[in-house]
Amino acid sequence: MRWFWIDRFIEFESGSYAKSVKNVTLAEEHLHDHFPGFPVMPGSLMIEGLAQTGGILLGEINDFEHIVILAKVPQMTFHSWACPGDQLIYTAKITNAGEEGGAVDVTAMVGDRLVAEGSIIFVHLDQSDSEFGAIDQKNFVFSMNLLGILDVGKAGTGEDQA
Repeated sequence: MRWFWIDRFIEFESGSYAKSVKNVTLAEEHLHDHFPGFPVMPGSLMIEGLAQTGGILLGEINDFEHIVILAKVPQMTFHSWACPGDQLIYTAKITNAGEEGGAVDVTAMVGDRLVAEGSIIFVHLDQSDSEFGAIDQKNFVFSMNLLGILDVGKAGTGEDQA
């Protein structure tokens, strides 16, 4: 089973920032147990959605030549929650990008309400490393034909970039 924690990008400015959407629905099995009677999106899954947004933004800088992996979440604050029917807007802004990886500042919003904010650090895996063959690449976002969600115009103009 594959887990995608973003539904699509609504803005994408290469090398700078990205905004994605995650629609929270009762069709998601985890919400039936978290929490019974008051279903809320788990914070760990919001972090994964923020990481997918930031990781794709960082990976796109180098035309996805590197596998980008979440290395560390040095700071994350949850201010509120997201329930079924809510639409989370994830924003990631690159604060550092280099050969070995990078960092993004992230926010999760539901409408005007701040749900979470923090920072995420990523590392690049070198595909020429002899250990790389032992990694199950099927679990990486970039290798699952997910990049169609990037089909938005530069900086969210919606203009076709073909």
